[in-house]
Amino acid sequence: MTEPLRIALAGLGTVGAGVIRLLDANGELIARRAGRPIEVVAVSARDRSKDRGVDIARFDWIDDPAELARHPRADVVVELVGGSDGPALALARATLAAGKSFVTANKAMIAHHGLELARAAESANLALKFEAAVAGGVPVIKGLREGAAANVIGRVYGILNGTCNFILSKMEAEGRDFGEILSEAQALGYAEADPSFDIDGVDAAHKLSILASVAFGAQPAFGDVAITGVRHVMAADIAEADALGYRVRLLGVADSGPHGLFQRVHPHLVPLSHPLAHVVGSTNAVVAEGNFVGRLLFQGAGAGDGPTASAVVADLIDIARGEFGPPYAMPADALAAQDAADSGERRARAYVRLTVADRVGVLAEIAAAMRDAGVSIESLIQRGANPDGSVFVAIVTHEGPERSVAQALEKLRGSQSLVGEPMWMHILAD
Repeated sequence: MTEPLRIALAGLGTVGAGVIRLLDANGELIARRAGRPIEVVAVSARDRSKDRGVDIARFDWIDDPAELARHPRADVVVELVGGSDGPALALARATLAAGKSFVTANKAMIAHHGLELARAAESANLALKFEAAVAGGVPVIKGLREGAAANVIGRVYGILNGTCNFILSKMEAEGRDFGEILSEAQALGYAEADPSFDIDGVDAAHKLSILASVAFGAQPAFGDVAITGVRHVMAADIAEADALGYRVRLLGVADSGPHGLFQRVHPHLVPLSHPLAHVVGSTNAVVAEGNFVGRLLFQGAGAGDGPTASAVVADLIDIARGEFGPPYAMPADALAAQDAADSGERRARAYVRLTVADRVGVLAEIAAAMRDAGVSIESLIQRGANPDGSVFVAIVTHEGPERSVAQALEKLRGSQSLVGEPMWMHILAD
């Protein structure tokens, strides 16, 4: 075997400690697969004295993570600090400027600055790897970049946030409302104390932006992702979806065509016949549709120390083998700058939930708004009165332009009959 690949590691949280544990446990096997040993030589974190369950005394301790880029024995820097800017971005830039390859699990940084970093890595013939940034231990980036490289990918979509999927599938199983399940998820460690990035869809949007770039050869365009989270999904929506033969899932969906790059994170009704309807708990799952390979499903643990560390070390094995390649499956300068696609003319069926005052003429008002906007109603269901006197109305539309549904809801938005905001969910075609 040749000389070891030596690693400087920034961030010793759950994943950073997991990387060290994995290298300790599987070091011999990893060395055989990589063709040489992989070893950590330096680390940096906020608190040197914290007990992380791993021995860090054997590594050089560096107070300033940016200094890892200049560590004399390090060949590669691994960043597990997080954040789109700040210390993480400074470390990424410094590492590539110092002529060292860079591995990260930082989806926010890659979504916002991936193109810049890819250009810097390619110009210096260095590796930039970010498998762990999307879907934890699920090798979806590698699958798209390498396994499906011969295909035109028509669409990529999936369950990209484990926190939201845990909440929705638990609501589904237990019939309880969002707020209760969120509190439980926080107590169990599935949700952060401030869960906004997860439940408002931002985390999933970061991952979708990365997937879209790799799948379609498009420049990253996180700012063009339309985002709606799950905080307004009610137990009644879950029950209604079930009665109709669907499950509610937060999906990231992207496709590319003559009208531009379409990217959206939004709650969907997923038919029971579709594999994503049966993905429960904190699991992630991604579907890619290739013109020759057909439908591919990547599924597994989307977070946690073991799965994410596994993806980080898989990237390190590639680097140890000398397998660099362009980060986005093609050179950064070949990535197309695509306009954001207008969703208005996309044709689909929709689920709309309205909470309305229980009085004569409300259903006629709703039907008239739908009719005037050109929305064809497949079914309209009114449920019994809530304690506050309001009633729940669920509408499923026939396939039609999304713009028509938006116009109908805009007509209704100022109505005195509505109690609260409407909930609109797209229905995924099987």
